[in-house]
Formats: sequence, C-alpha cells, structure tokens
Amino acid sequence: MAHPAVRGMAGAGRPPVRPAKAPVLNSPSATAEAAGIARLTPAILAKLVVTMFFWGGTWIAGRVVVQEVPPLAAAFWRFLTAGLALAAVAVVSEGGLPKLSRQEWLTVTLLGLSGIALYNFCFLFGLKHIAAGRGALVVALNPAVVALSAWLFFGDRMTPPKALGIVLAMAGCLLVIANGHPTRLFAGAIGLGEVLILGCVVFWAIYTFIGRRATATMSALAATAYASLIGCAMLGAAAAVNGDLGVPDYSPTAWSAILFLGLLGTALSFTWYADSVQRVGPARTAAFINLVPLFAVLQGAWLLGERLSTAAYLGGALTIVGVMFTTGVLGGRRLSQ
Repeated sequence: MAHPAVRGMAGAGRPPVRPAKAPVLNSPSATAEAAGIARLTPAILAKLVVTMFFWGGTWIAGRVVVQEVPPLAAAFWRFLTAGLALAAVAVVSEGGLPKLSRQEWLTVTLLGLSGIALYNFCFLFGLKHIAAGRGALVVALNPAVVALSAWLFFGDRMTPPKALGIVLAMAGCLLVIANGHPTRLFAGAIGLGEVLILGCVVFWAIYTFIGRRATATMSALAATAYASLIGCAMLGAAAAVNGDLGVPDYSPTAWSAILFLGLLGTALSFTWYADSVQRVGPARTAAFINLVPLFAVLQGAWLLGERLSTAAYLGGALTIVGVMFTTGVLGGRRLSQ
C-alpha cells in the first residue's frame, strides 16, 4: 500500500502555516466528526474511491517495476517524483514549505526513515518474492496493529469490538501468510517475501505515531513533502552504495510504473485523501482504506494474471472484517481515532 498519512491542507495562496492542531488519523486526541464538517458528497466519494483504486494499483505497479528496476532505485525515483510534486502543491496551496526547527527536522527525518525508506525497502524487495494481491492482504493488518500499539504504548481505550477486530485481523493475516496451512508458521516455511511485507506493517505503524508529533506543528502536506524528499535521499544513497543508481535505461513500462507510483499513487492520492479528511473528518475517510486490498487483488488478477488460493481470499476477508471492527465501522459507533 502506498502511504495514507497525509491529512489536512491549508487554503490556497496562504503563507506557510503551523497549525496548533491538525486532525490526525488514528490519534486518540482527535475529536470525532467536528462541527461544521461537510457531508460526504458524490464528488468526495468519487475521489476517495479513486484514491483507494490507485493505492491498490501501487502493489501492481511495484510488482511490475521490480522485475526490471533494482528495488532501491525504483523507490528513489518514485519518491523523487512524489516529493517534488508535493513540494509544488505546497507552493500553490500553502505558499511554500515552512522553515523547520531542529526538533522538527528530527521528526521529519524519522518520518522519512520509517515510512519512506524502510517501508519501501520492505515493500519493493518483498514484491520480488510474493504476489501483489497477497502482499496487500497482509498489509491490510495495518489499522489493527496501529490500534493495538496505541492501546499498549499510548493508553488508548480498548473496547470489546476493537479487541475482537484485532484478533480477527491478525488471524486473517496469519491465514494469508501461511496460505491456508497454519503448521507452516512453526515449520520455518514462511518465505522472505512474507517477512518483508510484515516489515511494512511494523514501519507503517511507527510512521503513524511519529506523524502525530509532526502534524502538531506543521501541516500534514508539508510534513509529507519533507518526509518524501528526505526518504528519497536515504534511498538514493543506499542505491548508489549498492551500485543501483547508474544512468537509468529502463523500458517505457518501467517508467510508466514509476510515474504511476510517484504521481498517482503518492502525490495525487495523498492530496485527495487529505482534502477528504479536512472536509468529512478522519473517521469516515479512514473507512475507505478497507477497499485497498480488494482493488489490489482484482487488479493483480486482471493485469498480472495472479490467482490466489481460497485460503488467501478467506484470510483477506477476515482481515478486512477485523479492521472494520477495529475502526468502529462494525460493532458500534464509528470512532474518531
């Protein structure tokens, strides 16, 4: 999955702003549907569905590009494209990127390390060993892991529906990883691809919690632009050391996949997602993330000819139901966290 961490945007034409508080997805301090939030119009609904479609497509594009481009180089070009595009959007919508304090530089550097560099290392290397649709079903565990971490380490309230959702999501994820054979978990039969994709889950959870600090003093758009550019520099350095960052001589297919990842899967989708969070609130917006694995599986079958086992589909469905309990879409009121 590409990164649904961008939340909230300032109005066009304003100078760089430092909002005292931005609505943060999964933040225990974020209020529920705040007064004045707009209704979910057909235009916003369409943008959210298209965003999830693009994020599902990042798994297919990633799978395509790593067949030809070294993963570190692919990640570098993706986030160079995305970072420059996001910076341009920040110039238009916020008057430019703000100057950062030392503490803010540390925060965005950790964002770039966890959610950009390390996440994409696991994402692209993992896709060399695992089907795109199956990988997306594993990463569907993300919201449940974030909720569990928030309870264990940050004192968030744990409700019975949320606890049930975490258990269901983890059970579904294990079913997908083991491909319907739980004994494989204890027999050392889990491959490198599965381990790397689970790394995506861990690093995205870390990125989410660091993002709470970042959006307390700067706009989410600015934080994500800085994180993308810093993560891009880290990936570029790693690619250069590894000898992967020579003169690019990639096929049109590979460049198309990289541009899709950078422009549609990152810059445009992040902007639309942020606009939705600002207009209709984080709770209703977050519920749409459950569409990402579905779109990834459908596009994998359509574009790559991937055929997943019945156990993978069952595990994916169980994971999605668990996430819906965790986020409050099922089993009670929709949560604002």
